Amino acid sequence: METTFHSLSHLFKQLGLPHEPDAVAQFIAQHQGACRHCGLLEAPIWTPSQLTFLNEAIAQDADWAGVAERLQAALA
Repeated sequence: METTFHSLSHLFKQLGLPHEPDAVAQFIAQHQGACRHCGLLEAPIWTPSQLTFLNEAIAQDADWAGVAERLQAALA
């Protein structure tokens, strides 16, 4: 089985968010603490379509789970 490395930039692009490195850093800074007391999927920062993508991507593809964990840690 081949694995794919997904970057935070790639995840942000899939979520329909600005995905340039500065934009990713700004999003993380703006939402710092959003995952302090909950998981990534429970954070109140996602639109319904973003949440649907995150749920499906994480459930269906272990490659996305790694980048999701990195994002959750960054938002803690």
